[in-house]
Formats: sequence, structure tokens, C-alpha cells
Amino acid sequence: MFRKMTPLADLFRALADPTRLRIAQLARNMELTVGELAQVLEQSQPRVSRHVRILAEAGLLERNKEGSWVFVRFAGGRQAEAVGALIDAEPPVEDLERLEAVRHARVSAAEAYFDAHAQDWDRLRQLHVADSEVEAAILGLLSQRPIGRLLDVGTGTGRMLELLGDAAAEAVGIDRSADMLRAARGKLEAAGLGACPVRQGDMLTLPADGQSIDTVVLHHVLHFAERPGEAIKEAARVLAPGGRLLIADFAPHTREELRREHAHVRLGFADEAVDGWMHAAGLTARPPVHFEGALTVTIWLGEKPGGVATPEDQKKDFA
Repeated sequence: MFRKMTPLADLFRALADPTRLRIAQLARNMELTVGELAQVLEQSQPRVSRHVRILAEAGLLERNKEGSWVFVRFAGGRQAEAVGALIDAEPPVEDLERLEAVRHARVSAAEAYFDAHAQDWDRLRQLHVADSEVEAAILGLLSQRPIGRLLDVGTGTGRMLELLGDAAAEAVGIDRSADMLRAARGKLEAAGLGACPVRQGDMLTLPADGQSIDTVVLHHVLHFAERPGEAIKEAARVLAPGGRLLIADFAPHTREELRREHAHVRLGFADEAVDGWMHAAGLTARPPVHFEGALTVTIWLGEKPGGVATPEDQKKDFA
């Protein structure tokens, strides 16, 4: 969506309060919940919420509700970025120290989450080829031209953002699970990729304008979809001309335990089915790549016809 320009007097009035200036500076460092902001500022959550609301109304902050939590980050767009450059002096030392404590708590929580689920994930990984082989192929397929603006759908633990984030002009991950998003934030912070935001969202209603994304990735998420064709159609909607959709998932299999133990809705996909969904969504399907194993992993790549996105398309934002 295009952001409406805010009168300069309103922008500077919003930043005139010392606490709001501190909040804006902290949001420039990392995405935070209102509760975490209150912790860093050592102020009550209702008071911090009021300050956040004023900054958001001025177009300087964006708020994303995730269950009972509200995440705050510094807004995108040319006007907000220009203001951000003016306030990029470091926050007070005390704020930075408490911010580091928040970062450490996130990383520790993520490690605990991964430790608790590692056994289940390891059992699943033993059924298919090594992740490193599939990831090397993903990098090879996508490195043929710039990744541009990346949307990782069903980001899970944030692995695709970790793999591709440095090469993207902008990267955002979405997932329906608040628990997974909290784990992903901790993992990305530990990897030095805290600037890659993740947010709650659904693969059937992606938080992006039409023709605004250069690369969409669905990595081991399509098998959770009740309507995989609709998920591919929605991914195609947000792709810019020349944009690419990469899907990595299982080929057809008979492992019924994955339905019972891992909530898989679909037991893999045939090439013909994925190619058909891509064609119906207006994408040109490239030859798939298969990795044979007890569970065969396939990478499908589709491309939206057209050239490079126009400058006007590239100005569009994640919703």
C-alpha cells in the first residue's frame, strides 16, 4: 500500500516527547513488543501503548497484532526513512543494555523451543535427503538473478530467511503460529538477521500488495494447505512481473504417520499437480528438481511472465 504523507509539523510533534524519541530509536534497532518496550523504558505498558499509538498515527511506527501481543517496528517508506536518518543517534546506554537483555531472552527462548522439538524434527529429517543438499539447490536456482524483495511463506523457524536474507533487498517471513514466530525471531537475532521481520499471517491472504514481491518461497509448508492451488494462486498474485515462486516439498508418499504426528494435510505432490496449479495461476513452470530418499523432496520453480517490475511496483509495501 502507498503511505500517505504526514505533515512535517505532526511528525516533529510526535517526536518532541523524549520517551517517544527513545521508542523510535529503539524500533530502529529491532522489532519489539509493547511489553518489551515497557521493559526497556521501565515504564508502564499502558503509557508506552499511548506513545506507540501517537508514533503510529504519525506514520513512524507500524504495529502488527500477533495473538495477544502487539509487535512494533519502525515504518518503511521514504518519509519515515528520512526521519529515521535524523534520529539514528544511538539510544541511551541504559536503553541499549536493557535492549540487549531482551535480545538475549529471545535467543534463549528460541534455543529452549528447538531443544524441546529437536527429537521430532530429527526423526523427520532422517526420512529425506540432507537439508544441505536441498538448500544448495535452492541457492543455485535463485542466484541466477537478484532475489529482490523476498516473502517467505510459512517461515517456521526462519531457516529460509537465514539462508536468503543477506542476498535479498528486503525479506519478510510470515507464519500462522505465534510460537514458531517467537522461535524464529530468536534464531534470526542469533544469526545477526534481526532486521528481517516476521509476522503472523496466512498463506491464503498474504500481507503484500499485488505485483510487489520479487521472490516468494514456500519451503515445506504446502503440505499443510487444505487448498494448495489457492495458496499458489495467492503467491502468484503478489509476484511482480518476472517474479519467481519457489516451492520445496515432498513428492507423493504413503507415510500416514505424518498426518497423525505432524498434522500434514497432503501426503506430497505430483509434478503434474503443481505444474497445473502454477499454470492456472498464470505462472510458467520450470522443470522440477528431485532429491530421492525414503521421502523424495522436490523443488518446483514458477515464473510470472513479464519483465522487471516497474519503479512504481517496487515502491509498494508489505501490508
